[in-house]
Amino acid sequence: MSLTALPTPAPRITYRAVLGSPYVARLLGGTLTGRLPDSMAPVALVLWATASGSSIAFGGLLSALYGLSSALVQPVKGRLMDRHGQSAVHLPAALLNAALLVILPVAGPYGGPGLALGLVVGIGMTVPSLEAGLRALWPTVLPDPRLRHAALALDTGAQGLLYVAGPVFVAALASACSPSVALAATAVLGLAGTLVVVLAPPSRRWRPAPPNGPRTGAVDRLVSPGLVFLFIALTGVGFALGAMNVWSITMAEHHHQDMLSGIIPATCSTGSLIGGLIYGRRTWPGTITRRLIIATAAFLTGWLPLLSLPGPYAAIATVAAPGAFLSIVVACAYVTTEALAPAGRTSEAYAWLILSIGAGQSAGTALSGRLAEQPLTSAVLPAAGSALALSVLLAARRHLGPTGCARRGRHRRPVRGRHKTP
Repeated sequence: MSLTALPTPAPRITYRAVLGSPYVARLLGGTLTGRLPDSMAPVALVLWATASGSSIAFGGLLSALYGLSSALVQPVKGRLMDRHGQSAVHLPAALLNAALLVILPVAGPYGGPGLALGLVVGIGMTVPSLEAGLRALWPTVLPDPRLRHAALALDTGAQGLLYVAGPVFVAALASACSPSVALAATAVLGLAGTLVVVLAPPSRRWRPAPPNGPRTGAVDRLVSPGLVFLFIALTGVGFALGAMNVWSITMAEHHHQDMLSGIIPATCSTGSLIGGLIYGRRTWPGTITRRLIIATAAFLTGWLPLLSLPGPYAAIATVAAPGAFLSIVVACAYVTTEALAPAGRTSEAYAWLILSIGAGQSAGTALSGRLAEQPLTSAVLPAAGSALALSVLLAARRHLGPTGCARRGRHRRPVRGRHKTP
């Protein structure tokens, strides 16, 4: 082969090119703004409850109910988006969510704990499913797979900043004004971000892709071995994150440094952003399943130094490593979900992915809270959740590749005796 016949290397992907693509910056910025309440509301609810004379335990119950109700209805909203489009689901949810957030501090004290609990459940259930919606939009907005790969990594990594900026912003508003103002700001940001997304042409015009071939149970079925195993593995990833949050509080109490409870999760989130930015800048070799397994193995390895019970500064540095691989794990999981989900059910599949991580995070938080007085056990739990994720992925790797894609069920084994040579 002559030198002139050699293939020209593909141009390097830059985030400037990604953000310069039509509607990308608007959709990403609107989604991140609209999702700030995910990190603001739990803190604002606790501050409002204690300022209203309730106990911290009741505030924690409100925060837990918000997170649980928000996670459980994700698949329902994903299914509705797949049927009716994004605007028809996002906009009513955002309007009702903002209204309930404003009503809570006004009506809550007069209706007693029961009314407050009911309003918070309603607030959680009406959170717009912007994350799943954005992931469903990327193939339409960025047809080039390389640009889409970079956008997904940027999107996934930037999520960590929400959980750094949101609580700090709420605490500042509650201190300068009141928790009621923090709740109102949460409502305004959620509604404003949602409006930016739903008024963008890609979201307004988006409809799910029609199924490949005739609509049959095999084509339409969302549940498949690959997706089930993937979601179980992601539950382990979420478990590790929930356990890490409680472990950071344990570290803060043990070393009498309250700031550790915020600095450690913030460092993990910052590592996630950096890891996502590095990952998205190039196309990596190997299949997406292989990358998912390698990233999960690195995620597990990053937690192992916690078993040495490090001091405050070493602990802060340690959590940056698993954080760096977290965004890669999640980005690969979304690509795998897109490949395995049947056409016309992608939003619902993404919603189940989000629910899996959220459920695991809640379980990790609950178990770590019960074991918080045992330092070594508390430090082991993040690695234990990661080990579960890696074990499931290794056992299920043959279900996660191309053979497990949405075309399953369309290939039939040839019947013996047919097509014989005369």
